[in-house]
Amino acid sequence: MRTVEPGGLAIDARDLTKTYAAGRGKQPVRALDGLTLAVPSGQVFGLLGPNGAGKSTTVKILTTLARPDSGTATVDGLDVRRDSAAVRHRIGLVSQKPGADPVATGRENLTLAGRIQGMTGRQSRRRADELLERFGLTEAAHRLARTYSGGMARKLDVALGLVHRPSVLFLDEPTTGLDPEARSELWQELQALASVDRMTVLLTTHYLDEADHLADRLAIVDHGRVVTEGSPEELKGELRGDRITLDLDDAALADRAVACLGSLETLRDLAAEGRTVRARADHGGRAVPVVLARLEQAGIPVASAAVSRPSLDDVYLAHAGRTFEEAA
Repeated sequence: MRTVEPGGLAIDARDLTKTYAAGRGKQPVRALDGLTLAVPSGQVFGLLGPNGAGKSTTVKILTTLARPDSGTATVDGLDVRRDSAAVRHRIGLVSQKPGADPVATGRENLTLAGRIQGMTGRQSRRRADELLERFGLTEAAHRLARTYSGGMARKLDVALGLVHRPSVLFLDEPTTGLDPEARSELWQELQALASVDRMTVLLTTHYLDEADHLADRLAIVDHGRVVTEGSPEELKGELRGDRITLDLDDAALADRAVACLGSLETLRDLAAEGRTVRARADHGGRAVPVVLARLEQAGIPVASAAVSRPSLDDVYLAHAGRTFEEAA
């Protein structure tokens, strides 16, 4: 068994496939369809995709909770099939469901986790106190976990995943259901894990802003495959120009608007969705007056028009053929 050298790959997955059997009369579900993934050490890496894209199945395979039908994967240099026990000692996992015992205190949960990982009583208590302080839970250490707020409970879950100082931490939808303040606090802690602790963090999310804010690199997953990969800025930078969004008064006029604007050489990637028409232009601010004049001449009223820089939603649209909202 080998350990990944600094700067190497913490996770290397190649051509993973996974099909789940369906109930009687239903077709099997192809959760992963040749997914390939390379995660550098010491970074926050995001798997971005709508529900059902294959993100959670990927995490289950990488954390040895499921076996792929085909393909290979290593975590910290260890094969997830052949060296599954060793992989589990190297990783931390924070799943979507709460992991703490609700009728134990925060300190009791962390101390027990330490003992399960082979620490002595003294070591586990010391580690519990370190993590309680780090996550701002010291004052709540003696309270039952069931009394914690959503943000506090999620911090405790992350702390439980860190008890044994893993090399790689997996977070499956870590901020689902949290209020904005709790999300922001957790984001700060997750960024510190990579920047200060030099830990590799792989998180799955269906929040575009979370992936944009947290991830050093990310992979967009659609229908069980990685459709594109890179840093958020790299991916957005690949899309030339600005996005123009037009909201029409009548959805029935959307196709007509697309046809009307199709002859404008300054526009590309024209598409209609409901009463919204989208396009791209190298200089959106200059293009909008021309667009509005053309639609006015055609008798197509526009309720509003907006120009914006490329976003991850634009990246998803370019690679998956639909907006993130449509796919969710």
